[in-house]
Amino acid sequence: MSLPRSPRLDRLPGYPLADVPRLRRELRAAGVDVIDLGAGDADLAPPPAAVAALREAVGDPAHSRYPFQLGLPAFREAVAGFMARRFGVEVDPFQEVLPLIGSKEGIAHLAQALLGPGDVAVLPDPGYQAYRGGVILADAEPHLVPLRPENEFRIPLDGFDPATESRIRMLVLNYPNNPTTAEAPLEYFESAVESCRRWGGALVHDHAYSEVTFDGYRPPSVLQVEGARDVAIEFHSLSKTFNMTGWRLGWAVGNAELVAALSRLKTFVDTGVFLAVQAAGVAALADDDGWVRGNVEIFRERRDAAVEAFREAGFEVRVPRATMYLWIPVPGGEASEAFARRALVDEGVVVLPGAALGTGGEGFFRIALTSPPERLVDAARRLGRVAASR
Repeated sequence: MSLPRSPRLDRLPGYPLADVPRLRRELRAAGVDVIDLGAGDADLAPPPAAVAALREAVGDPAHSRYPFQLGLPAFREAVAGFMARRFGVEVDPFQEVLPLIGSKEGIAHLAQALLGPGDVAVLPDPGYQAYRGGVILADAEPHLVPLRPENEFRIPLDGFDPATESRIRMLVLNYPNNPTTAEAPLEYFESAVESCRRWGGALVHDHAYSEVTFDGYRPPSVLQVEGARDVAIEFHSLSKTFNMTGWRLGWAVGNAELVAALSRLKTFVDTGVFLAVQAAGVAALADDDGWVRGNVEIFRERRDAAVEAFREAGFEVRVPRATMYLWIPVPGGEASEAFARRALVDEGVVVLPGAALGTGGEGFFRIALTSPPERLVDAARRLGRVAASR
């Protein structure tokens, strides 16, 4: 018997190292000391204030009811306060903000709310797989643009052929960037806003790493651009900034029409974020500067230790001013998946091959700063042996 299957499902990209969880488990069972630097999932604790707020909120029966898309008004207001303090951007918490079950679902669902057959979405390659997945599930066409060092890992905003440009309805940007760690100045966002005006498309900015920054760097919001709110929506997450990946809490902010479209679609697929988690989000955002500074300092120490160790091991490493990653060229021209597999099997180190995030990532691998400095140093030494053994 043949059961139904959507052709869109078959268009979704596969994962090059789908057997990594099994290999990792088998190695650990065999006594191998595995260092997992694959996922951007910090080993650090969330803010104590958020944990305390969650404990208290769970005891309130009102927080166990449906949140719906409105969610907790106090969370919407906390988001608006954060946008004003951090970026100088004033937003209406009830028209220009939407709570999300993590920014990932919001980004994927937005494509389904805005796009259809024949529409084109310009996406970074490599890039977070939710970008491409959402576009494919909308039955639209992903137009993947390689992020190359010669373009400072930014999408060039010109040079599209006329047949493609006439169908662009969405541009997705992500700066600070995962996985390349690249930055984009406000002038680049100004050009992106102007391009989207010309195309008649939405500008989608994934700003998940806005606060994980070093050396005094403070990345801008696209909403700081004059007129951006006519075309732009920005996605934020508590996952990386507050070590709350499993809590699934984020938000969309920006153009009211785009926010309303996303909210309407979500009405048919979810009933919102657990209200107690939103109460915890309020507590986290209330101390978005003081606690975050200390947390980011831990990542800075890890960055510095990892950069020095990988350079000593013979790798070429750019020092990032943002994100929780290093984006490292694979030595000797080896395919990134092959290098990552040897790293795991031969030395017990999990890294993310660049090709796992798109063909544009081939030639690189990503490590996440999700272990203490001494473990990162050990991982660099092991990976140096992998590179030398080819």
